[in-house]
Amino acid sequence: MGMQLSEARLQRHEMNYYSPKTLFVFGDSYVDTGNYRINQAGSSWKNPYGETFPGKPAGRFSDGRVLTDYIAKYLGLKSPVPYKFRKVMQQHLKYGMNFAFGGTGVFDTSSKNPNMTIQIDFFKQLIKENVYTTSDLNNSVVYVSVAGNDYNFYLATNGSIEGFPAFIASVVNQTATNLLRIKSLGVRKIVVGGLQPLGCLPSSTATSSFQQCNSTSNDLVVLHNNLLNQAVTKLNQQTNKDNSTFIVLDLFDTFTSVLNHPSTNNIKDPLKPCCVGLSSQDFCGKVDENNVKQYKVCDSPKSAFFWDNLHPTQAGWEAVYKKLQKTSALHQIRY
Repeated sequence: MGMQLSEARLQRHEMNYYSPKTLFVFGDSYVDTGNYRINQAGSSWKNPYGETFPGKPAGRFSDGRVLTDYIAKYLGLKSPVPYKFRKVMQQHLKYGMNFAFGGTGVFDTSSKNPNMTIQIDFFKQLIKENVYTTSDLNNSVVYVSVAGNDYNFYLATNGSIEGFPAFIASVVNQTATNLLRIKSLGVRKIVVGGLQPLGCLPSSTATSSFQQCNSTSNDLVVLHNNLLNQAVTKLNQQTNKDNSTFIVLDLFDTFTSVLNHPSTNNIKDPLKPCCVGLSSQDFCGKVDENNVKQYKVCDSPKSAFFWDNLHPTQAGWEAVYKKLQKTSALHQIRY
C-alpha cells in the first residue's frame, strides 16, 4: 500500500510539471477526424468507415479511432473538435482543435483541401480572434502528421527516382518551417510524426499479394526520417532557451515492430487490408449506381492492422499507440 501511495504522489508531482490542457492537430488522413468534405471523392464519410467507432461513418479514415484520438486520451483530453465543426461544437473548443484534412501534404497535392500552410493560417486567425488565448497556447501540445501524400503526388506526377532525394529534402525543410511557424504562435510542445514504412502499406504490398514490404520505398522513408530527426535536433538547439520542445514520434519503428510481431497485439493479418475493392478499379466504400457494394470487409477488423489501402484499423492504431507508450517520446509530451 505504502508503495502505491508514494508512486501516486510521484506521478501527481510529475503531472504538475506539464499537464497540457489543449491539443492542436495539423496534417492529413492519418489524423483527420472529420474535416474532409462529406461530398468529396474518397470514403471517410461512407460505409463501412467508422463501423467500429462511433458505429457509423464520421470522417475518420479508419473503421474507428485514429492516432490523435489515442494521443488525446494519453493527455487526458477529449479528442479535439474538427475545424469544420468549430461553430456547432463550441463547448468542445476548450480541448483544442483538429485542422487536418485527408489527402493533403506540406505542399499542394491532387487534393483540393487546405495544405499545411493554410491549416496553420486557420489556426493563426483563431488566435487573432481570441478563440485561443496565450495561456491556452502555453498549455498546449501540437501534433503534426506528414504521412506521405507529398510523395504519392510526386510519383503520380512523374517525378523521377533520381530527383526523389532532393524532393524529400524539400518536404522535410518545409515541415521544419511549419514547425517553427507553429512555435512562433506561442505553442510550447510540438510533436511531429516520423514517416511510417510506406513500403508496407497495402497499396505497396498488393503486388506481392500482401506478403512483403517494398524495400525501395522504405529506404526512401529512412532518408526522410533521418533528415527529419536532424532538422528537429537543430530546431531544439536553436530554440532551447525558451523551454519549448520539438519531439519526433517514431512511427517507422512502431509500425515495423507491430507488423513483425502481430500476434502480441492479437493481429492475424499484418499486411492484408480488412476492407478491399472487389476489383482493382474498386476501393473500400465504393458503391455502383444501384448502390451495390463494390468492396468487401473482413470478418474481424480488430485482428487486421490495415483497414484499407493506406490506413490502419483502430486495432492497428491502438497497437502502435501501446508501442509508443513504451518510448520516451510520448513521455516527453507530458513532462
